[in-house]
Amino acid sequence: MNKLLATLIATLFATAAFAQTPAPAAPESPAVVKAEAKADKANHKAVVSEMKADEKADEGVVKAETKADKKKAKAHTKASKAHAKAADKVAGADAEDKLKAEAKGDKAMAGADAKAVKTSVKADAKVAKEKVDASADKALAATKTEEVKAKGNADIKAAGAK
Repeated sequence: MNKLLATLIATLFATAAFAQTPAPAAPESPAVVKAEAKADKANHKAVVSEMKADEKADEGVVKAETKADKKKAKAHTKASKAHAKAADKVAGADAEDKLKAEAKGDKAMAGADAKAVKTSVKADAKVAKEKVDASADKALAATKTEEVKAKGNADIKAAGAK
């Protein structure tokens, strides 16, 4: 039984080793080698170009986000100043005019808040547009890279057919 088991295991390993042995490669013609070199060079150039396009797109998004953050911070600071100014006016108003001053202050604060929100929404919309544009630029760059790779493979096939 041990001999049978040992033979089966040895056969299994021998079959696995034999199955993994690669077939001998046919010698490549000079035209194929030249086409492969040209395709590799073109692929490398396309990949570098795609990376540059991606980096440029990402930079644009970061720049837009930074600009939007600055605008939003400025708008909210302005709104806070308007709140403080309105509160000062209410605090400094006479007892008789206090209700009128509060109403006027509430109106001023509402206007300042609305303006800050509008500014924030517009800034966020610009960032979203920049992100969409960046995604489109990245997709186009990736498509160009795939096109170059496909053309290179086609050239290699054509060189092998000669």
